[in-house]
Amino acid sequence: MFESMIAALKDQKRKIVFTEGTDPRILEAASRLYKEGILTPILLGTEKEIDEAAKKYGWPVEGIETIDPLHYNEIDEMTSKMVELRKGKMDEAACRAALLKSNYFGTMLVKMGKADCLLGGATYSTADTVRPALQLIKTKPQNKIVSSCFILYRQTEGKNEMYAMGDCAINLNPTEDELVEIAVETARTAKTFSIDPKVALLSYSTLGSGKGESVDKVNHAATKLKSLNLDFPVDGELQFDAAISPAVAETKASGSPVAGNANVFIFPDINAGNIGYKIAQRLGGFEAFGPILQGLNAPINDLSRGCNADEVYKMSIITAALI
Repeated sequence: MFESMIAALKDQKRKIVFTEGTDPRILEAASRLYKEGILTPILLGTEKEIDEAAKKYGWPVEGIETIDPLHYNEIDEMTSKMVELRKGKMDEAACRAALLKSNYFGTMLVKMGKADCLLGGATYSTADTVRPALQLIKTKPQNKIVSSCFILYRQTEGKNEMYAMGDCAINLNPTEDELVEIAVETARTAKTFSIDPKVALLSYSTLGSGKGESVDKVNHAATKLKSLNLDFPVDGELQFDAAISPAVAETKASGSPVAGNANVFIFPDINAGNIGYKIAQRLGGFEAFGPILQGLNAPINDLSRGCNADEVYKMSIITAALI
């Protein structure tokens, strides 16, 4: 599933900043990406520490740019820009202190155009990735929230299956308007993976079969989506079996433009989303890529602290492809 992304990225020479430049998983992924000519990595940390870690773990970093936030020659310009962006919420001293942290420093590299995208979180929380992104990169003009999705991929008997699921990692209990935004952004992300989106808003009810506040929320979100000038079909509320199975759809949602053929699934809350994608991953044998952050002005993505080097490598490609 990565071949077309890699081919495109090799022609674009995009720069990706890694906030944890001494982590062995980051070093392995960065070394591969650089050697294969896919991306231009930037590793944050002292040159000495990065070189020592590279030698210790056996991953060559010759030719890869390293930046030490403590000795960055454009730190004054970066600080001034950050003060401007924070608009009285952080003074110069607070901004200088924040820029000593790789997550803030790396995010400002992207904001200032020194890098095209960022991947972090191998050793810190999702919140520590999202917070600087919200404060400095900010959401796109048409967006009010940052959301996330996972891409689920499985190959069986020579057939590729690919689905998008959102929001499984960021928004705890999205409102109906937030579900609308999550659906639109997840469909857009799906297109990056050559998925022709057919969006199902999931519930424990199918088109009025059940009642409750959560059902109403999902139903109202679907109605709002249908009123928009979208270039993809959407329906809801749908139970998962009605969304994925043509036979069940014929019984529960006959005539639906999505039921039975959905490939983008929007969950009513983070409980359902997080549980759902992990069931697909662990019991269904799907490979899960994400969380992919959506709605920001530039691609900033978060790693699981339990990630391995191959996951870092693949998430780097995904992050750069989202530009």
